[in-house]
Amino acid sequence: MTSDPFFHPVSGFDLPRFAGVPTFMRLPHVAPDHPRFSDVDVGLVGVPWDSGTTNRPGPRHGPRQLRDASTMIRAQHPVSGMRPFEQVNCADLGDVGPNPADIQDSMTRITDFYTTLHAAGMRPLTAGGDHLTSLPVLRALAKDSALGMVHFDSHTDLFNSYFGGTMFTHGTPFRRAVEEGLLDPKRIVQIGIRGTMYDSEDRDFAAATGIRIIPIEEFFARGIPDVMIEAREIVGSAPTYVSYDIDFVDPTFAPGTGTPEVGGPNSFQALQVCRELYGLNIVGADMVEVSPPFDESGGTAFLGASIMFELLCAMLAR
Repeated sequence: MTSDPFFHPVSGFDLPRFAGVPTFMRLPHVAPDHPRFSDVDVGLVGVPWDSGTTNRPGPRHGPRQLRDASTMIRAQHPVSGMRPFEQVNCADLGDVGPNPADIQDSMTRITDFYTTLHAAGMRPLTAGGDHLTSLPVLRALAKDSALGMVHFDSHTDLFNSYFGGTMFTHGTPFRRAVEEGLLDPKRIVQIGIRGTMYDSEDRDFAAATGIRIIPIEEFFARGIPDVMIEAREIVGSAPTYVSYDIDFVDPTFAPGTGTPEVGGPNSFQALQVCRELYGLNIVGADMVEVSPPFDESGGTAFLGASIMFELLCAMLAR
């Protein structure tokens, strides 16, 4: 399949990367009312909200900084040689406008937006936003059948509630997704889990439902290729979602996040795990929890944008 030249990104040879209106990877901005909307195969979407955050806010500013950082992304993958923008029609679909005063209304808006994408046959690549973003996206993508999931994170996000009954936070999205039948727990693998714990409630839920947790100690002891062989076996060939929290990466390399955990992978390993996703049936992916206020250098956002490019290539490698 060859893409339409209309959907090719602007080259840095034609317009300097510091010039022009930033879009994700310098792709055309194609809003839902654009006449070429139905021609998009992969839509890059910003979800600028952090109403699910329980400590340090800031991911609502993530999509804007990720867009700016992503202007440094070029057309060709350095290892595989893949040129994703020439394979399929990719576009920046803009942001889902949240309601910063109402979590439920925001989630409805997000689900409605992604339902439109899904009905048009698009696969979404999302820039969050805190990790609660994944839940309303999954509500749109998994309406017909439960998905598998490869989840890179330092936290499981499998807690039942926070503060005595708050059910929707960035620590609960995948508990809700399993309960709502959006994710098949036996086809979920969570990689890189670490850090001090409130208790073992989340891990107990994983054990009871069949979710595979690969803690960071096992990740490093076994090595990335071996761990990712198991991950690919768990999700199999059926439709799969990939969720990537930037706090999977050690805060030395990605300090711009709200809940950092020491002892994680470096920036190269952060890219390498994505390359081990090639061949999976990926129906959507997200990069979440980039929080610009905690990294004024922009380095975290550039790593996040680079990971998004890796995820895009993984989505097309099948």
